Amino acid sequence: MPIRNAEEKADLHVDFVPMVDVLFNLLIFFLLATSMAQAEREMSIALPRAVSSGPITTAAREIIINVDQEGRAIVAGKVVSDEELGAILRAAVQANAGQKVNVRGDRTTAYANVVRVLDLCKQAGIQQPYIETTPLR
Repeated sequence: MPIRNAEEKADLHVDFVPMVDVLFNLLIFFLLATSMAQAEREMSIALPRAVSSGPITTAAREIIINVDQEGRAIVAGKVVSDEELGAILRAAVQANAGQKVNVRGDRTTAYANVVRVLDLCKQAGIQQPYIETTPLR
């Protein structure tokens, strides 16, 4: 019977310390990188003036118009008249020609109320107002 040497049988040993060190370094890097990006926006800098000032890209914020049971239009939690709604929509279209509008009509309101709001959207130049619904379950 052959005698085995204890040195021949090498134990496989995985050292987790370097792997944990790398993970902590990555975590610290990403935390610092995100806080630096935020700090750059919050710096007090006197920006130069320009005639056509504004951001290079404007993210189009969707306007949500709720139509309640009585047919009142509500934008940003405030009841607005048809004239005010038209002015809001025209101003939004002037700022962004591709403005998106989402109309959320109460299921118990008359269809004519929702159509009135959709008509105001079309008059203001909104190309494709959306009507929001909920899925059947």
